[in-house]
Amino acid sequence: MIGDGARILVARALAHGALDPAVPEALLEEVSALFLLRYAARPVVDTALLPGAREALALGLPAAVVTNKPRAITLLVLEELGIAGSFGVVVAGGDAPLKPSPRGVEAALAALGVPAASAWMIGDGPQDVLAGRAAGCFTIAVPGIAARERVLAAAPHLVVASLDDVARLARASVTSA
Repeated sequence: MIGDGARILVARALAHGALDPAVPEALLEEVSALFLLRYAARPVVDTALLPGAREALALGLPAAVVTNKPRAITLLVLEELGIAGSFGVVVAGGDAPLKPSPRGVEAALAALGVPAASAWMIGDGPQDVLAGRAAGCFTIAVPGIAARERVLAAAPHLVVASLDDVARLARASVTSA
């Protein structure tokens, strides 16, 4: 149910198992607001960094977060995980059209001053791969939360087992340049 923004998550949850999957707008608004309040109160209860994330970030390469999460929640999550200072740019839900639109990726690249042809879009969902490909980036999938088949169907350029693999690739890329 996750990966396409909070509002869609709530709509999917409300429709799940219902005889009528149409969710009244007023109910969707009310439950979405409650969801965001609870999420903000405890932003990392069920959130952890993927293995290798700290090692990849420690390389000091220009990095951005492009997420479908709302900005306020995103900033809380990054702060709670202790990685807020690792990113030069954060593009969150509400800042640009949600992924798979490439607009958020394009905005992040422009802010970092990095050409798409030199950038890696790394993600665990098909929306990440699709946004990165549409923006002209090299896409790396780290299957995790989304169903592996859905991630592979998005046709990433590379699939790795963990962010440890990404850190190794980045180190090799930097030393060979």
